[in-house]
Amino acid sequence: MMREFFYLQKSDRKVVLALLAVIVIALGVIIVTSRTSLPSSPSISSIPSSPRQPSTPSNPSRSVERFPFDPNTADSTQLRRLGLQSWQIRNIYKFRAAGGIYRKPLDFARLYGLTVKEYRELEPYIRISPDYLPAATLVKESSAPVTAPRDTTKVHHYPEKISETAHVILNTADTTELMKVPGIGPYFARKIVQYGQRLGGYVSVSQLDEIEDFPLESKRFFVVEGVAPQKLNVNRLSLNELKRHPYINFFMARTITDYRRLHGALHSLNDLRLTKDFSPEVIARLEPYVEF
Repeated sequence: MMREFFYLQKSDRKVVLALLAVIVIALGVIIVTSRTSLPSSPSISSIPSSPRQPSTPSNPSRSVERFPFDPNTADSTQLRRLGLQSWQIRNIYKFRAAGGIYRKPLDFARLYGLTVKEYRELEPYIRISPDYLPAATLVKESSAPVTAPRDTTKVHHYPEKISETAHVILNTADTTELMKVPGIGPYFARKIVQYGQRLGGYVSVSQLDEIEDFPLESKRFFVVEGVAPQKLNVNRLSLNELKRHPYINFFMARTITDYRRLHGALHSLNDLRLTKDFSPEVIARLEPYVEF
């Protein structure tokens, strides 16, 4: 039975042998090509060792010294003993060569790379020679007048305040007299005088309320006597001159000049009562300061 199963004809055996030969040749080609393509593994002895980094010798620690020195004349040896780096010393030499001068210890703090800690350690030892000060100081010293020592015990005396029953005339008092009023200092004394000049004189103590933040409790110490305010001629003054008064703004001044141009001279402020800028209250407040 087995012989009959494996029995092949002569033509079939040739085909099978040809296939086997092709398979063997293909396998041989694959094995050969795979071996030639793989890099040969180098031996341990052929692996180049990584180059050793040259060991840098550690800088020996330098001992830092502290001694008096002048940065304008100290040499490199002294500066190195103070703990400065080589490049810092070169910068100092370059600064001097360019005509630079350290005139005070704080100038040395501008050295590049110098820390606050290092400067504070060096500052007590910095000695600037007077030879490096500006020559103009010699002229100042020779021409400086001899002055008496300043009296530090001098006491500033402020004006004594008036009593509760006393009064100050508003239109005639100067700043010194105004500062005698309780609650009035130099600031409000100047404001009272300046505002009175702008008004042309006070006609009522209540006008002090128009000064910003004026202390109201101080009003009871003022009186107005002999009222004679300076008056504005509304028929002659220009628009710019009219609006300088605290009670006349730009629009009111323009209304006055427009009325004069269209209707002629004013005879009373009531001529303007029909305009929106001149209410009865405005006219009453402005009347003491105008003339026609």
